Amino acid sequence: MQLDPVLVESGVVFGVVICVHYAVWNQLSWCCIALAVQAFYVQHKWDRLIRTGAAVFQFRPSANSGVLPASMVLPLLGLALRGRCIAVGNVYMERFAMVITVIGMMLALFLSLIALGITRPVPTNTCVIAGIAGSAILYTVKQTLTVSEVIEVLEVLLIFVYLSLILLYLLPRCFTPGEALLILGGISFIINQLIKRSLASSGNANADPLAYFLPVAVLGLVLLGIFFAVLFVFMESETWSASLFFHTMTVVLGLGLLVPWLTLLTQHHPITWLIHFITETNTRLWLIGFWAALLLLAVGVVMHQNSHRSAGSKKHQASTAVRKYFHLLTVLTFAPGLALDRPLLQLASVVCLSALLFFEFVRYFRIRPLGPPLRHLLTLFLDERDSGPLILTHIYLLLGVALPVWLTPASCTPKGGLGGAGGLVPYAGVLAVGVGDTVASVFGSAVGEVRWPGTKKTFEGTATSVFAQIIAVVVFLIADSSINLNASYSWVVGSITMVAMLEAYTLQIDNLLLPLYLYILLLL
Repeated sequence: MQLDPVLVESGVVFGVVICVHYAVWNQLSWCCIALAVQAFYVQHKWDRLIRTGAAVFQFRPSANSGVLPASMVLPLLGLALRGRCIAVGNVYMERFAMVITVIGMMLALFLSLIALGITRPVPTNTCVIAGIAGSAILYTVKQTLTVSEVIEVLEVLLIFVYLSLILLYLLPRCFTPGEALLILGGISFIINQLIKRSLASSGNANADPLAYFLPVAVLGLVLLGIFFAVLFVFMESETWSASLFFHTMTVVLGLGLLVPWLTLLTQHHPITWLIHFITETNTRLWLIGFWAALLLLAVGVVMHQNSHRSAGSKKHQASTAVRKYFHLLTVLTFAPGLALDRPLLQLASVVCLSALLFFEFVRYFRIRPLGPPLRHLLTLFLDERDSGPLILTHIYLLLGVALPVWLTPASCTPKGGLGGAGGLVPYAGVLAVGVGDTVASVFGSAVGEVRWPGTKKTFEGTATSVFAQIIAVVVFLIADSSINLNASYSWVVGSITMVAMLEAYTLQIDNLLLPLYLYILLLL
């Protein structure tokens, strides 16, 4: 009897839920257990809808729905953050973390409601389980949140509904239901926070501009993508006139909306502030120079691989080792930044994300002069997960290593940094994706012989992945004096092992999922 990978993946997720519940132990953690149980049952309904083609939208093929692991990320993240905020006595951030938990629960319940509504015949048992879990969660929300916080949750849910209707229609086969929940839920939350902060005050001279670059960039890219996706339905995008209009509107959006918006929020002109920020220390200039050299090296790899394709078969595809070369470059990019200058790394990762998404728009819409060459160059690095109109795996790689840096709670961090395993929290993406996933893939495909039941992943790859991440932790301990694990070595090894097992069995985008789960475990 073959073991179902989805069951093992679910078991690992339940293990993480139990760990968070044991560390937090409050009403919301009990609700997380109830949410996980109902998400497990609803996941099977989504899987059947995708297999039979009865889902409302076209989701990514050759993968399960991923509802359970995606549904638990935001609730568990909020609970872990809340524990850290309570430890330092930050009441505002404690309430904020609680809102994150409830938002995650409401988004997951909404996704469950869709599945139950379109499943025929109506799954009675699953409806009963979802109803009990939903009632318990709603009762707890009523007891814990204020009216203004409930309104904030509803605002995020409303933005999520509209974004889902628009983007899932415009981008078929790009996401599984779980990936859509995670990505669109995160975007909805960011946009709502930006609108809330914009309406709360006309500006704060003491505000850190770094905190606003990401939400403003996300909103700008969403508006740009949706506007031209709709526009190019009615007009040809490959002409020079359409390309000129695209570039003009991009400049107008950036200089006419986003830059003034940032100025209003921070009371600093973004360009002037950027120049001062970058030239503040020599270390930042050296880091930027080093990153520029790595960028040129990455471009060289792409050109070199495409030259081989031109000389050989048109069906030539980059090997696993070549793809993981970009993971290595990501480690070389993020590790020095984490050790030497995290604010600069945070800013650089936002700029890099914006650039990657912009060039993906250029490629997708065939905007001249770079659109056609990008379309030709990047097809070499496609894999089975890039089944939709967008190529997203390289963007997921950047998000995976950058999210722990962006999510590290500065206002809930003591002066000496997070103690114990929490000191490794910013390194969660580098460990899980840059080191662990890379080593597991390369060694598993090269020397792996014993396969995990029900999957193509190998025991040798997983074991080597865990060992490599432990070595990386030792290197980070030596290079970064702010990390002090104290007596939490066993927890770090256990967390790494659990996430490595998730990597072996998940069919979701591991570049996005693994860093978030390792982040949650290290934050406890």
